[in-house]
Amino acid sequence: MKQLIFSLGIVGAVSLAACGKTEAPAPAAPAAQPSSPAAALPELRVAIDPTYEPFTFKTPDGQPAGFDVDIAEAICTEIQRKCSYVEQVWDGMIPGLQARKYDVIISSMSITDERKQVVDFSDKYYNTPSRIVVKVDTPFTDLDSLKGKRIGVLKGSTQERYAMGELRPVGVNVIPYEAQDQVYLDIRSGRLDGTVADSVEVTGGFLSKPEGEGYGFVGPILSDVKYYGYGVGVAMRKGEDQLREQINAAIQTIRGNGVYETVSKKYFDFDVYGD
Repeated sequence: MKQLIFSLGIVGAVSLAACGKTEAPAPAAPAAQPSSPAAALPELRVAIDPTYEPFTFKTPDGQPAGFDVDIAEAICTEIQRKCSYVEQVWDGMIPGLQARKYDVIISSMSITDERKQVVDFSDKYYNTPSRIVVKVDTPFTDLDSLKGKRIGVLKGSTQERYAMGELRPVGVNVIPYEAQDQVYLDIRSGRLDGTVADSVEVTGGFLSKPEGEGYGFVGPILSDVKYYGYGVGVAMRKGEDQLREQINAAIQTIRGNGVYETVSKKYFDFDVYGD
């Protein structure tokens, strides 16, 4: 942590030889008040999409929260930066990063070959599969069983890419949304039949809630690297090698000192780091 510099007033007596007297000392200037330690740290602007519970969401008083946010805070502690959060709709995440609206994306962004062409990534900090969710009484034998169904997906996500590549060709109506919570609202209203989503997120954000009653997983676990990549990492602009090295070192440190485990157990009862 940077040292705080305190200003001290310097008082000098000035001799006025022409008047034959000495001027009284001036009062000392007040010492500068030290800033709070967090305020003294350089800022790291972190992009989040707070519609992805339990990874990123907002508390009732509007504060950012979730696994991603806690990991961001742990990383910022290690690299001696102060996290400040910028809300961004998902499909604008990378354009916003390139436009320098923020410094990094810590919001469950999967490391894919396609994204690596335009941004750099840290090492992964978690890896969970995706699943298809529909009503539990939906007849299902294979993907063809979903022909004619309306499936909502998060626009710009790996799940959208999978749905476009595998579901749309068999006759599924794939409908992209700006936010995952909007997908759940339309499932409950009857405008959608289901979704493709991260298995952990859809459990915490939908299936475990009253509005998710009567819905469940069908089909296999979805983790093909062609669509889903190599786990979730911190995204940053190309060429910021020093920042990437610092964040990688921070991830390694919190994985080793127990901080990662503490954060993980706050949200999950399994190893979210994955394979």
